[in-house]
Amino acid sequence: MTRHWELVETPPQLARAEKAIREAGIIALDTEYDSFRYFRDKLCLLQIQTDERTWLIDPLAGLDLSFLGEALIDPAVLKILHAGDNDIRILKRDYAFAFRNIFDTHRAASLLGTRELALCKLLETYLGVTLEKKLQRSRWDLRPLTEEQLEYAALDTVYLPELHRKLDAELREKGLLKQAEQVFAGMTAVTWQPRTLDRLAHRKLPGYAGLTPEQKDRLRGLFRWRFEKAQEIDRAPFMILPDQHLVGLARLEAPSLEAMAAGGLLPPEKVQRFGPELLRIFQKA
Repeated sequence: MTRHWELVETPPQLARAEKAIREAGIIALDTEYDSFRYFRDKLCLLQIQTDERTWLIDPLAGLDLSFLGEALIDPAVLKILHAGDNDIRILKRDYAFAFRNIFDTHRAASLLGTRELALCKLLETYLGVTLEKKLQRSRWDLRPLTEEQLEYAALDTVYLPELHRKLDAELREKGLLKQAEQVFAGMTAVTWQPRTLDRLAHRKLPGYAGLTPEQKDRLRGLFRWRFEKAQEIDRAPFMILPDQHLVGLARLEAPSLEAMAAGGLLPPEKVQRFGPELLRIFQKA
């Protein structure tokens, strides 16, 4: 079976993709990013559909993608997305791209009163296409990507042009096109907002209510330390220390490296890596 996609991870491959994108009047756009394991959502793959081919562009391959900015801001080129707010935010953040003339199938279907707005549901409803969404939590940050991952990613854009045609016709029929265009224009203004520390979030951790005032103060310091450490090394906070470990540490009456390791409170590698910093948190508290 002939592939309908091409992986782009070298300059010659990028040159082919650039030529197709520059010549296209309509492109469909999607991204794969990891918001689960990283503090700062990590862009891992960029899918762009032109005519019958999807270009799977690897943003981790060190390629110069600046040419994409011309297509994304060109009002003569229609960009089709599905629930594209975060795609736009991340591309603005990482490449300073700007967007004009977009069509978002999620927002269009919402205006038309559709209740089930997931892409797989819209494809079933409007095109009779069944699309399995089983790799959303895949490790998109690891290389090489598998054939299954690449096929899955390509399918996120391959049907968007046809879905756009169906939704656009219905918007016109119901007199909602102008309203939709206003919604789409508003989407182009979204910007990336860095994650900020919720200073009261430690109070929501399981076990907080049973802590003494001193232990609660320790937990507050530990929670802040974890947030700042996660930000520093760009990892999700739970990957630094899970919530139950923070609460367990807050309960320690005589904090020491030995006490942290005793009874499996922290794994040895965590004690070795973070133990001295955690002791300083206790001293401050």
